[in-house]
Amino acid sequence: MKAKLVLLLIVLIMLTPYTFSVYANQQSPKYGLEELDTLSDEVLQLVRSERYDDAKKILEYFSNQFSSVTVSESPFTIDERRILTGAHEEAVEAITNTSLNEDERLHSVQKFRLAVDAVSSGQEPMWTQMEETVMTTYRDMENAVLMEDKELYNEKLDMFISLYQIIYPSLKLDVSIAQFQKLNSLVEFISTYRLQVFQNKQNQEELQSLEAELQDVFNQVYEDEADPSLWWVIISTGSIIILTLSYVGFRKYLGDKEEKRRARQKRDNI
Repeated sequence: MKAKLVLLLIVLIMLTPYTFSVYANQQSPKYGLEELDTLSDEVLQLVRSERYDDAKKILEYFSNQFSSVTVSESPFTIDERRILTGAHEEAVEAITNTSLNEDERLHSVQKFRLAVDAVSSGQEPMWTQMEETVMTTYRDMENAVLMEDKELYNEKLDMFISLYQIIYPSLKLDVSIAQFQKLNSLVEFISTYRLQVFQNKQNQEELQSLEAELQDVFNQVYEDEADPSLWWVIISTGSIIILTLSYVGFRKYLGDKEEKRRARQKRDNI
């Protein structure tokens, strides 16, 4: 029986580091994503400093690294590759197009930066940090409607659309398809029929629906849910520990019981 106990302990010792190493490997970041995330941030900082030539060089290097990672490891889904490629191309176009002003260039690069972060980050992606700015602009739109100020409403709506475009790729990456489509259709409707909001109560209801959808998107709880493999590790390892301790305890109980029986038998024989 002692041999079985020793064998069980050996299995426990060998299995525990193995299972956790498997989980650690599963949880490790996608190869190359960390570097790509860093490069996208460098581009943003360079554009903020109006160093467009340097930013273009980093974008070119990003493209090479992105292609290399995609070919060697294939860490991206088809949608992720398509969205990141589109955001990258737009960023390159923006910083090389001298007809665009500084804000337009910056917004395109911000869009690219947030999209890369949405793919590389786990919890609380950067685009969620824009909630206050987006919602404040929305409420300014709403107040303009209440004041029946069409000029102010158009101004705030343009600002809102601009902000929405910045987080658009990130939303496509992080939000469910159904929720994204619903939100996007509301934004497109209000943008297309912008002035009808002053004439039609139904359009005002669409505006209120937009607020609810925005709140739902930003209030998504990025729960740090344990990976199923982690639960398997915890359960399997915990079960082995419990079984081992139970077995040791039971063997100790039997040993003590046997020892007491022998002691009692010895006393009875005296």
